[in-house]
Amino acid sequence: MGRIDDLADRYVADWAPLNPTGATYVGITGYDNLLDDLTPQGYEARAELARRTLADLDVTEPATEPERAAKEAMQERLGLELARHDSGDAASEVNVVSSGLHELRSVFDLMPTEGTEAQANIAARLNRFAAALEGYKTTLRTTAAAGKVSSQAQLVEVAKQCDVWIDPDGDNVFHALVERLDADGTIGAELRRGAAAATAAIAEFGQFLRTEMAPQGREKQAAGRERYELASQYFLGAKVDLDETYAWGFEELARLEADMRTVSARIAGPGATIDEAVAALDADPARTVAGKEAFRDWMQELADRTVDQLHGTHFDIPEQVRRIECHLAPTSDGLIYYTGPSEDFSRPGRMWWAVPQGITDFSTWREVTTVFHEGVPGHHLQIAQTVVRADLLNRWQRLLCWVSGHGEGWALYAERLMDELGYLDDPGEQLGMLDGQAMRAARVIVDIGMHLELRIPKDNQFGFHPGERWTPELGWEFMRAHCRVPDENLRFELNRYLGWPGQAPSYKVGERIWLQAREDAKVRKGADFDLKEFHQQALDLGALGLDPLRRALARL
Repeated sequence: MGRIDDLADRYVADWAPLNPTGATYVGITGYDNLLDDLTPQGYEARAELARRTLADLDVTEPATEPERAAKEAMQERLGLELARHDSGDAASEVNVVSSGLHELRSVFDLMPTEGTEAQANIAARLNRFAAALEGYKTTLRTTAAAGKVSSQAQLVEVAKQCDVWIDPDGDNVFHALVERLDADGTIGAELRRGAAAATAAIAEFGQFLRTEMAPQGREKQAAGRERYELASQYFLGAKVDLDETYAWGFEELARLEADMRTVSARIAGPGATIDEAVAALDADPARTVAGKEAFRDWMQELADRTVDQLHGTHFDIPEQVRRIECHLAPTSDGLIYYTGPSEDFSRPGRMWWAVPQGITDFSTWREVTTVFHEGVPGHHLQIAQTVVRADLLNRWQRLLCWVSGHGEGWALYAERLMDELGYLDDPGEQLGMLDGQAMRAARVIVDIGMHLELRIPKDNQFGFHPGERWTPELGWEFMRAHCRVPDENLRFELNRYLGWPGQAPSYKVGERIWLQAREDAKVRKGADFDLKEFHQQALDLGALGLDPLRRALARL
């Protein structure tokens, strides 16, 4: 093991006690009874660890090419994490997907539940939940006093989430968890006490957001160019020309919708519109699954079958990675997401669906591509196979490094790849893939446009409000016109964009950079280019920023 790898392993060892919930997410044992310190001192302790590690990296030379890639990856990630801390964004940002509150709540989804020790850990965390939120309130008050506070709209929306999470007729997350555990005796009593305390703490935190934070929140949701540039670089691991990317978004959406019209004609006859093809697909009972449990089972069967089909042909999938679990999330906010395996694979990689309340029927033609995105060859292959590669990657690379543009870009690239490989020959499933791609292109336009308050091009391909400046209202109108998802899902999507600047474009822009990297490799290698080898070499680098990825691939 080289000196860079030693630094990386030491960082993980120092990081885990400062991030107990993060340790649970990646499967580092020994911290499952603790919660993160979300006070200003806790945030500063994590930032200081990054500073020390960056200083050590600066004076340490890599001994091998893999160590060079690891050093560049760590410098890029830790450097941007520190920049976000120093700007105040990391501690102050509260949105409908990401905040200290969300990290505390969602960790319970991944905790072991079998046995006395596991249930005692859950009880301990439930009973520490209120104190952790008190620390977080101190941080939000401190950052607000320094002029860093989220928008009023986001703060109110998160308060609404708190209401749903604890509603006995809604998600009722903590009491439902304890009921599923069905523990008795002392541990049962501690679990019930903890569930009641954590539920009360979320109710109080929702009131805190409404009555204390929201009045201090920004009226305007737009981030502005300076904040957006940092956020974009953080989520992509690359610097991009935002104005060029905004213009490209219009071109890409127009291209995808042209392809959708071509496929729609195959579904509903010559001259059929996209909406007519969608109506025909939705009316086909063979393409509908009734009941969320049945839909989960459908996802599981497709995920398992895809692993079997791709292993040994287009990918060599490690044995540990050939298992994935599909789950219904305990919340109902509409998110679809993946969580990686524990370090020892005792907890496998999992695909989650937080089904909105009231939705009981599911269109399979829309979601085949989602299973490819979240499962194989998307997130599950990418993330879980990285955990396996102890012979190639240090512990920080295997467990802690995540870059949205790299990960989400790969998963979106994986959807397109499955079409290229012939797994989306069914026109309905192909339309589902194109529709998902189009939504990702539309949000490149809307996310950059709204946060930079750009003008809509006078000659835009859609004749949409030429020359006007973007607002959230125009963002809704544009997304509604170009996305075929229920209103409740789309409202959540728009709230996500407005509260989490730069994250939503990382999917499509990340895919764009992955495709560019593949084309660059084809040019470099000429007749020797092999697609399977390219994928393996790229994935074996682990997660890293997209600029470091391109440099590392160029050296192979």
